[in-house]
Amino acid sequence: MKIHHINCGTDCPFGGALMDGCSHGPLARLVCHCLLIETPSSGLVLVDTGYGLNDVRRPHPRTSRLMHGLLNIRFREEETARRQVEAMGYSARDVRHIVLTHLDFDHAGGLEDFPEAQVHLTAAELSAARRLDGGVTSRKRYRPMQLDGVRNWRDYEATGGDGWFGFEAVRDLAGLPPEILLIPLKGHTWGHAGVAVQGPDGWLLHAGDAYFFRDEVRRPERKCTPGLRLYQNLMEVDRGARLANQQRLRELSLDRSAGVRMICAHDPVEYERAAAGAPLV
Repeated sequence: MKIHHINCGTDCPFGGALMDGCSHGPLARLVCHCLLIETPSSGLVLVDTGYGLNDVRRPHPRTSRLMHGLLNIRFREEETARRQVEAMGYSARDVRHIVLTHLDFDHAGGLEDFPEAQVHLTAAELSAARRLDGGVTSRKRYRPMQLDGVRNWRDYEATGGDGWFGFEAVRDLAGLPPEILLIPLKGHTWGHAGVAVQGPDGWLLHAGDAYFFRDEVRRPERKCTPGLRLYQNLMEVDRGARLANQQRLRELSLDRSAGVRMICAHDPVEYERAAAGAPLV
């Protein structure tokens, strides 16, 4: 399998380095770090989709005005997964599977751009998005217009089955090779999950929004910018579970014998290093 790192959306919130830890001006830069995986038998597989074409063409009400303003989202057609897949010489039909960490607006906006793809996620996440019973945060994060056109849902129960480096794992995703797993990581949302991919260089874990800043893992003590720490607190549904899972990820990232590379969804430095094939430390 060949794994491509692609940015499917850019946010420029106010706060500069207080948000991303590296900007020199008043605006920060956050990415929507997705994966495009070329598989030998299952076609192309996307891990998350970022913002989609319809988000670019009609931002509201597909995204809330509150989140648009808070994140200062830069909707760019060339950054959508659909356009990046096409730029590689493929068509939307070549994307046969999409594996989601969760259904937040900045992770699921491009689902409708691949109408023939099967969409894989945890049952808890699909249920939470359909219920919309989590108050204001739930209504802002889950946007029905992004999801209503999706027909090929494949949802999975987290049953405490086969483990993966001490984590619960959902294996045997329908139609996908055994090297792609869902790793439940509840906390940011009720059904949040990481996506583990065993590629030619070993395991890569896309941890989604289980952490937001590069120094929350790969070091003994958590370090996070004040802006991203606040944002995580605002968006969480279960703080205890989120912090416990983040601690477990930190321990895994420090376990050299495991050899697991780890990325999150929004850190720009981590994304650039991964896209360049550079070490993530």
